[in-house]
Order: sequence, then structure tokens, then C-alpha cells
Amino acid sequence: MQCNILEAKNQLSRLVQAALAGEDVVIANNGVPVVRLVKVATQEFTRKPGAWSALPKPEADWDSPSTNASVADALAAENLL
Repeated sequence: MQCNILEAKNQLSRLVQAALAGEDVVIANNGVPVVRLVKVATQEFTRKPGAWSALPKPEADWDSPSTNASVADALAAENLL
């Protein structure tokens, strides 16, 4: 199914239902196809809350000025290569 933008504005709900049903829905601008409505794929896995709880805890000084300076120096050295 192809329709122009003005027609799509007026019939968006119908077009969305058609796309959900598996129909190919194309919206055109002055007769030239510009976009396609497609159904968003479902998530392939389920999230497990607390999955990162087993990661090691950060050091107490992870955001200290000396740590930040050493990270900045390492990044600056990489940019020189």
C-alpha cells in the first residue's frame, strides 16, 4: 500500500494497523516513495534485574583528581600515535 503524506496524516491509525498486520506500507512525497512503516521487532531476550550485581565494586578513589589525570594522560598519549 502506498499513500501520499497528506493522506497518511489523515489515516495514520489505519496505516499503522496495516503495518502491524504485515502489509507493506509506503508513504510518498509527490508520488516518490520516501518512508516505509514497519513493525518494530520484539526484544529477543528478557532482562534479568541485578545482572551486574556480581561485578567488582569500584575503588574508593575511582574519581580522584590523580586518577582523572592519569586517564587524561593515557588518552592524550593515544592521540599522539
